[in-house]
Amino acid sequence: MDIETLIVDLLSGNIVLLLLAALLITVVFKGVKIVPQSEQYVVERFGRLRAVLGPGINLIVPFIDRVAHEISILERQLPNASQDAITKDNVLLQVETSVFYRITEPERTVYRIRDVDGAIATTVAGIVRAEIGKMDLDDVQANRAQLITTIKALVEDSVNDWGIQVTRAEILDVNLDQATRDAMLQQLNAERARRAQVTEAEGSKRAVELAADAELYASEQTAKARRILADAEAYATQVVADAINENGLEAAQYQIALKQVESLTALGSGSGKQTIVVPAQAIEAFGDAFKLLKGRGA
Repeated sequence: MDIETLIVDLLSGNIVLLLLAALLITVVFKGVKIVPQSEQYVVERFGRLRAVLGPGINLIVPFIDRVAHEISILERQLPNASQDAITKDNVLLQVETSVFYRITEPERTVYRIRDVDGAIATTVAGIVRAEIGKMDLDDVQANRAQLITTIKALVEDSVNDWGIQVTRAEILDVNLDQATRDAMLQQLNAERARRAQVTEAEGSKRAVELAADAELYASEQTAKARRILADAEAYATQVVADAINENGLEAAQYQIALKQVESLTALGSGSGKQTIVVPAQAIEAFGDAFKLLKGRGA
């Protein structure tokens, strides 16, 4: 009987130890929380926010505190959304957008908004419509980068109370309705035709200018040549005048008479030209020439 009592006592003691060990393990499991690097845990105590646990080992009060939300803090991308918008000049556009964001304050996100993605998508759609409504179509196409920056800043202000940081906002595409596309194509073709006409007109104008420049250059060169020839004739006249001034008029007359005699001799020596009829004034000139030649011993 004593042995049986001892066995029962030992078994009872072991059960108690096992229960204590199980309780200890449960307490440790419930009280120690290991949070991954990419997450944060929101802890509640009796239904109220108690703490936000960061990455690493964290301790909470077992059975009193509990992890109510496990929030990923990685950057997220909303599904690409397409919404209609009307520009200031009444052109219907279909704008495709994409937004990237991350949760920075989980306690705000889980207690202030239910559907984060839906709320951000709705906010972006409203802001895009409002901003495009302030711009003409040409401004939307030309200032897309500025429009993206404005949309990002406005979305950040709108979602700030939700503990969210908008990291990027993109306008992926801007599509026009078919009627607007056809009108823009006609305008583009007309602009190309106008530019071609302007280019042709400018070419014709340039050709006329070049022809006029060439004609002016030719005239200048002709005038220059005439001026040079006149200068040469003036120079020759001056040389003759200087020679007459230095050697006297008689030397010049002598050279003229010599040339006259040479010309008369050439005429007389030709075939069938032995008889020469000259004017009386020429005979007097020849007489003077012969006198000069005789006087010089020719």
